[in-house]
Amino acid sequence: MNIDWPQALPVIFLGLMGLSMFAYVVLDGFDLGVGMLLPRAPDAEKDLMVASIGPFWDANETWLVLGIGILLIAFPKAHGVVMTALYLPIAFMLVGLILRGVAFDFRVKARDEHRKLWNRSFFAGSMIASLAQGWMLGRYITGFAEGWTFALFAAAIALCLPAAYTLLGACWLLMKTEGDLQRRAQAWGQQAWGPVALGLLLISLATPWVSRTVFERWFAFPQLIALSAIPLMSAICLFGTLAVLRSRQVLGSLCWLPFALTVTVFTLGGIGLAYSLYPYVVIDRLTIWQSASATESLAVILVGCAITVPAIGLYTLYAYRVFWGKARALDYA
Repeated sequence: MNIDWPQALPVIFLGLMGLSMFAYVVLDGFDLGVGMLLPRAPDAEKDLMVASIGPFWDANETWLVLGIGILLIAFPKAHGVVMTALYLPIAFMLVGLILRGVAFDFRVKARDEHRKLWNRSFFAGSMIASLAQGWMLGRYITGFAEGWTFALFAAAIALCLPAAYTLLGACWLLMKTEGDLQRRAQAWGQQAWGPVALGLLLISLATPWVSRTVFERWFAFPQLIALSAIPLMSAICLFGTLAVLRSRQVLGSLCWLPFALTVTVFTLGGIGLAYSLYPYVVIDRLTIWQSASATESLAVILVGCAITVPAIGLYTLYAYRVFWGKARALDYA
């Protein structure tokens, strides 16, 4: 069978970019969530919270670099549009990530009187990065359209994404900790659930309203019948998360289940977003074929991705396998 490479290669790279960005949102999402929960824990438990994400957070951010790199080399026209429209929030995100990285290293070596400053910096960096990512997602979904309604939509997502990361972070701590901190994580997860559920409902209702393209994709027959499975399964997983968070078993054998259910909600949301946007890289403005690099260039780049993407994936899996299990207190002796 002959493959039409000029048509197929942009689709392959769109899939790789989507996979990279989704992996970043889930993997870095939980450690951003832990960072935003840090001020709510007693000083005696902050080190354990940081230790729970210590072996992973650097590797998690590799997926962001990979996703942006694919956007740059595979879809240069779209890269120019996206980076120009999101220049300021990208700068804020980078400031937040840098601040968080610096605070992560300095807090463990600082004197007691300075550690509170670095703890606050770690929280601030996590919050700034999360808010910036939410704003960028909101602007991207609307194709960078101008107007107060589109800005309000982006602001709503900017507020909802930190709540979703916080829920993910609380569920992560449920898996990785024991005792008092685990019970606190259970309470934090229940508290974060309400804003996340409300935010997802409002955004699901608002997205077709702000984007005619999304409306036509989701509310046309017979697609509507098949697509209804996505919000239905999301609701089941979301309410399942709350039910498990309220159970006693979540402190024991079911400690992994809220995290798995929350990741499933993120996955279903990612599938819905991908369906809404395809075949656009910038919705209603640039399709993947209009913005893609030359076929010859993509063929060469694909060889590099065939090596790089599995290597990053295997390294990530290996790191999580080695450092799996309950977190232990930081020890620099």
